[in-house]
Amino acid sequence: MKLPGVFTAKKKNGSVYFRSSVTYRKKHVSLGSFSSQQAAHAAYEEARRILYDTSVGLQSYTGASPLPFGKWVCLLNFRDNGLYISNPIYIHIRFFAYYLTPDIVLKFDMDDLFYYSSHKIMRRGGRFFVSDYGMQIGIASRYGIKPYAVKGRDYLFVNGDPLDFRYENIEIYNRFHGVRRLTRQGKECYQARIHINGDVVIGYYQTETEAAIAYNKAVDILKKAGSKRNYTPNYMENVPPSRYADLYHDLKISPRILAWRP
Repeated sequence: MKLPGVFTAKKKNGSVYFRSSVTYRKKHVSLGSFSSQQAAHAAYEEARRILYDTSVGLQSYTGASPLPFGKWVCLLNFRDNGLYISNPIYIHIRFFAYYLTPDIVLKFDMDDLFYYSSHKIMRRGGRFFVSDYGMQIGIASRYGIKPYAVKGRDYLFVNGDPLDFRYENIEIYNRFHGVRRLTRQGKECYQARIHINGDVVIGYYQTETEAAIAYNKAVDILKKAGSKRNYTPNYMENVPPSRYADLYHDLKISPRILAWRP
């Protein structure tokens, strides 16, 4: 006897397995594949309970559920917000939450909803990333946090939550390679430094832009002198070419950089 919400399918080797799905608001939602008809039916019944019983919420989930936690999130969001998203996203009024587990919840602004609806977030250690065109793209890097950045020195989560990636919660102090904001002789300035055999200070500058261009100039000097290091220059998006050229010419560079030889 065929149970509701269960469909029989075959693998390439001819073995039988069972698929489960549910229809809600005229949308057909796949619930996954199962080894037995009973397991597939249990998933169907669980999905119906989530979709039709408004007392069921994320706190109702237990590890004994026939559905994975991610599917719970998808179904609850569909029920409460009328939008089915295959990734484990739940939409709130001014932001959305991306649930990796019941305890690991990332928050984003609504402007990012389209991106994370089509990009699955993965985790390795303490690093969160997505796969984009075959490359691993760190979540933090999308918000200006460099891979080598140090929390408190280069960036800060305003409310102290490192999983809250809403734009208002992220303050970037040092946006460029080799640039640090610091206080020197009682005045705020920007230090440019570069790694040769250890870190070498390129110089101290009044603005972040000057320090970033000084770093680029140091990279060029070292490469011309024979350095084989793969330095990444700073991309100066909002600096007109003529202004960039003038600063590049006038900025003073440490004699240690100028005198370096391999």
